[in-house]
Amino acid sequence: MKLNKSNANCRVRRYLLIFTALSLLLLPLSLIYLVWNEQLQKIKGYEINNETGLSLIPDYAVQSLSEEEMQEMSVRMEARLNRLKDKCSEFGLDVLGQDSWHTPNTWEFLVNKKYHIIWCNVFKAASSSWMFNFNVLAGYTPSYLLKTKKILLNLARERYPRVTLQELHEAQNDSITFIIARNPFERLLSAYRDKIVFALPYSFHDKLGRSIVRTYRKKPKLISRAGTTKYPSFPEFVHWLLDQVKRGNYIDMHFVSATSFCTPCLIRFDMILKFESLAEDQLYLIEKTGLQRVIAPVWRNMGKGDRKTQELQQQFYSQLTKQEMMELYEYYRFDFDLFDYDIKEYLQFARSDELAGAVASGV
Repeated sequence: MKLNKSNANCRVRRYLLIFTALSLLLLPLSLIYLVWNEQLQKIKGYEINNETGLSLIPDYAVQSLSEEEMQEMSVRMEARLNRLKDKCSEFGLDVLGQDSWHTPNTWEFLVNKKYHIIWCNVFKAASSSWMFNFNVLAGYTPSYLLKTKKILLNLARERYPRVTLQELHEAQNDSITFIIARNPFERLLSAYRDKIVFALPYSFHDKLGRSIVRTYRKKPKLISRAGTTKYPSFPEFVHWLLDQVKRGNYIDMHFVSATSFCTPCLIRFDMILKFESLAEDQLYLIEKTGLQRVIAPVWRNMGKGDRKTQELQQQFYSQLTKQEMMELYEYYRFDFDLFDYDIKEYLQFARSDELAGAVASGV
């Protein structure tokens, strides 16, 4: 019995020695890994903030505006907010009601309480760039975000739960709330090309496009503008969208009016950035929020096909008649008016209604 007990004690001591040896071996390896990882981030242009764990942009790479430029930007932002307030009052959009135009919508707000910044994500208005930024603020490293196959919106929602109107109001007390506006017709065309023309095979939007083709390709008004592609032509897509609006159907978040989506007349915004002047606007926002060393003002997903915006606008909108364009404008008119955009340029592109009618009749 004594021999067995002695053997057992020997085994215990042996295991303790092995465990101690492994601990002594793994501890320095762990430290080496942590140091190596920090150095790797620095090599890629980042440092690690020991308090927050965020990757920081080195001082030499930080972009900033001069004091004079900051003052000019302040005047610009104030003018945009004043216009928004005036137009909201003019159209009665600041009055609560039962439809989507008069009901506060918090669905697509991302609230970062730690850094006191709130964004209503208007899809196809620099949304890829700022989704990346908000994921960085949520703790994901830039290197991970650049290599992951996961959808950035899904990653963001893991750390930014949707908020109620009351929760949003409470967060706004010590935060800057902003929206990025874009010319509604330019935004719509970008969404059409990204989600319909270049839809991933078998995706939701690929199936939607095929459904539109089946329904609209043989309609008399559209047959001359149909094309032979598997995806709907721009006029077919526009007719489908207008029918959804007329029927009161749900409008896809990539195509929906920004006014209906973010309800800026019912929810307070502190800044309105614009897609056309985003380079300056986002620098101003980043400085006002004190995030110069965390967020890099970089544009991502600048569009597919590498075509100039002006050329694309003319190519696609010249396929619409003035009547079709005005019906489309009627849906997006608040986006045009609230954010100071004009339809006149597009009307110059439109084909005459008489020409479209003659072609459809076979004349």
